[in-house]
Amino acid sequence: MIIRRRLTVGVGILLATLTAGLGTALPAAADETPTKAAPKVELVLDVSGSMRTRDIDGQSRMAAAKHAFNEVLDAVPEQVELGIRTLGADYPGNDRKVGCKDTKQLYPVGPLDRTEAKTAVATLAPTGWTPIGPALLGAADDLEGGDSTRRIVLISDGEDTCGPLDPCEVARDIAARGIHLVIDTLGLVPNAKIREQLTCIAEATGGTYTAVQHSDELSSRVKQLVDRAAEPVVTPVATEGADRCSKAPELKAGLYTDREKIGEHRWYRVDVRPGQELRASVSVSADRAVNDDYGVLLRAVTVHGREIVRGSESGTGRTDAISSGLRYPKPEQDAADDGTEPPAETVCLQLSNSFSAPASVKTEPGMPVELTVDLVDAPDDAADVAAFGLGHGWWLLGVLVLTGLVAGLLTGWISRWRVAVWRTN
Repeated sequence: MIIRRRLTVGVGILLATLTAGLGTALPAAADETPTKAAPKVELVLDVSGSMRTRDIDGQSRMAAAKHAFNEVLDAVPEQVELGIRTLGADYPGNDRKVGCKDTKQLYPVGPLDRTEAKTAVATLAPTGWTPIGPALLGAADDLEGGDSTRRIVLISDGEDTCGPLDPCEVARDIAARGIHLVIDTLGLVPNAKIREQLTCIAEATGGTYTAVQHSDELSSRVKQLVDRAAEPVVTPVATEGADRCSKAPELKAGLYTDREKIGEHRWYRVDVRPGQELRASVSVSADRAVNDDYGVLLRAVTVHGREIVRGSESGTGRTDAISSGLRYPKPEQDAADDGTEPPAETVCLQLSNSFSAPASVKTEPGMPVELTVDLVDAPDDAADVAAFGLGHGWWLLGVLVLTGLVAGLLTGWISRWRVAVWRTN
C-alpha cells in the first residue's frame, strides 16, 4: 500500500510538472508559428441576358448557376476568403459604352457569411451585356494584397461583347503583374468560339477550362476549384532574366516565373559549390497563336562562355507548353592548406526559344516561363549518368564513335568471309 501511494503521488507530481511546463511552453511555440495568409477566391458570374436560356436540365442557365452557387457556398472551406463579382447584372439597355462597364462586386472577398452571400445571389436576374474583360480586371483588383494564393473562377455562357478590350489580352496582362493569380473558366455552351476564348483566358494564367452542360457538373467543378485554392502550393518567385550573364539575377534553389518574348534569350546565374549537383528545368507556355514547329533550349555555361551541358526539346503544336532540363554535378574539392573552403562556381543558365508567330500576334507581354532550380548532393556512384560525364556530351559522342567503328569492322569482316565462302563453293 505504501509503495502504491508513493507511486501515485510521484505520478501526480510528474503530471503536474509537465502540465505547468506545457502551459508555459505552448504559448511561446504558438507565437513562433508563422500565420499563413488565407487563400482568396472570387467567383465571377455572367448575368447577361442570354443566361435566361433554358437548356440545362430543363431549367435556365441562371437557375442552374444559382443552384450551383448555393451548394458551393455551403461547402467552402473555413480558411478560404471568398467573394462574388457579376458582369451584365444591372444595365438592360442598348448603349454599348454603358453596358461594357456593367460589372460590380456582389459580395466582398473575405470571411464568408453563407447566409448573406446566398441572399445576394438570390437577387440576380439575367439582364445585359457580357463585359468579361472589365470583370476580370475588377476581380484582379478585388484580390490584390497579401501573399496568399489567388484564384478567379469565371462562369459564362457567351463571348465577350465589349471589344476591342480582348479578355485574353487582359488575362495575359494580369499574369504579367507577377501576383500569381490563376483564372479558371467554365463554359455553359458547347460553342467553338466561346471555348476558344475561355481556353485562352485560362491558359494565359495557368488555369483550366471546363465545359459543363449539367447542373451537377457545374456544382462539382466549382467546388473542386475552390477546394484547390485551399491546398498548400509552392508560391513561385517572380524574377526577370537579363540579356547577358553578367547582368543576370542570382537564383537560389526554388521555383521562379518570368516572361520571354518570341525568339528571345534570357540569362540567370546559379552558384554551385563543390560536391553539389545543379538540376534545372524550364517550361515555356504558348499562351497565344504560334506556328506549329518550335523548340526550347536550356544551357549551362561558364562565366567565360564555355558550354557545360544543355537540354533541348522541340514541339509540333500538339501541346500548349514545352519543357526541358539539365543536370550538372560539380566534383568534390579538397580544402586549401589554410582550411579555406573551395569557392562556388558561378553557372550561367541561358534560356532560348524558337517560337514563331504570325505578324498580327502581339509580343507583349512575353510568354509565361516557369523555371525550377535545385541544388542537391552530387552522385558518388560512377555509374550515374551525370557523374560519368555523359551530360557533357563528349563521353556519349566517344561511345557512339567507338560503337560505330566496331560495328563497321565486324560487318566488313563478315561480308568478306561470306564472299570468300561463296567463291570457294
